[in-house]
Amino acid sequence: MTGRSTEPSRRTFLRMGALAALAVPLASACSPGFDESPDPLGPLLRAAEADAAGAKALGAEGEEVATARAAHAAALKTEVDRLNRPKPEQSGPAENPPSSVDGLKERLAQARKQAEGLVPSLPRYRAGMVASIAAGCAALQQSSEKLGRGDDAGAVEVPAGVQLGGETAEAVQQALAAEHAAIWVYGLVSAYLPAAFTGAVARGTAEHVKRRDVCERMLSAAGQAPTGPEAAYVPPRPVTEANSAMELVATAEADATSAWLGVIDRTDDAALRTTALNALIGSARRGTAWRAEFGAKPVAIAMPGQSA
Repeated sequence: MTGRSTEPSRRTFLRMGALAALAVPLASACSPGFDESPDPLGPLLRAAEADAAGAKALGAEGEEVATARAAHAAALKTEVDRLNRPKPEQSGPAENPPSSVDGLKERLAQARKQAEGLVPSLPRYRAGMVASIAAGCAALQQSSEKLGRGDDAGAVEVPAGVQLGGETAEAVQQALAAEHAAIWVYGLVSAYLPAAFTGAVARGTAEHVKRRDVCERMLSAAGQAPTGPEAAYVPPRPVTEANSAMELVATAEADATSAWLGVIDRTDDAALRTTALNALIGSARRGTAWRAEFGAKPVAIAMPGQSA
């Protein structure tokens, strides 16, 4: 029986390979080329916009919250617009602005929790921005009894298995330097503050000593020599009485927020980000309490750690 072989020839294989190779770029050309999933910052943005509108409608009582949440919304919108991901279809009821201070209290707690939950997994720039927003919500909570004060920051502990190298190690060194300076400041101001502040000074000192030790342990484990403290520090303004002492403490806490935000900006390690976030929120809240004591306006900084 005669006929052509049904086995594919070498030439057939080559032709099939060429077609397959051609199909790959064609398929790529048909793909959108960007992430089509909804932007995870979208819910944060919508919540911030609703909070700002609701707080503004409350007048003087919500003025500081309105200003801060509007700043959060502006930062988030810039970033969401930059990536320009597809907008999700509206599902369920629209976000309703809070209509009372109690409503603001609940919304701030929700926004803080939501932002904190995103920090470990976001890209670096976004992680830093969202961490600053979480700290801003925590500072707003601390600023008023009516807003509930909020939960204290989580513990600042040495992350398990963290690897420090290059820019991450340098960021931790800068955080360590800020902790050294804060410890010195708390020691200085104790001589100028009334006895009623003894407990606050002791608690602040203890927290910064703990953070200093955490930084030193992380650096030593990575084979880095921890930065030591300066012999003395020069305050931006002379400390002469209680108010100037309180202002200096608030400045030291603000410096600490900047340093720990720098750690978040320079690491992809989720556990280290959590440690830095807890330190950032702790200093934001402590700084807010001191700012309230000497009458700073605004009492709460909208985005702690961010450059003005």
